[in-house]
Amino acid sequence: MFISNAYAQSPLDAMGLSSNLTSFLPIILMFVVLYFLMIRPQMKRQKEQKSMMDALAKGDEVVTAGGVLGKVSRVTDAYVTIEVAAGTEITVQKVAVTTLLPKGTLKAL
Repeated sequence: MFISNAYAQSPLDAMGLSSNLTSFLPIILMFVVLYFLMIRPQMKRQKEQKSMMDALAKGDEVVTAGGVLGKVSRVTDAYVTIEVAAGTEITVQKVAVTTLLPKGTLKAL
């Protein structure tokens, strides 16, 4: 009356393979989604930023991380000298250059 029936387990359930794989499947799927939504686009953005910094040349018009707009007057390995006004130049690190503007954007310089 109080004793329940005992049923035999299938071989996969006895070893626990089926239940372990099923319990880890959502975690595996979360990592796959995380890779495609966050990691992959970030790597692509870093690659584009690096190629833009390597392609900097004299005469390019840029925007720095601080919002300063100017024309590149000199490029070295780690630094870029930017002309922000006629006769006024500043030196910033290459990593501070965030955007390369189309030619002719800055008319006043």
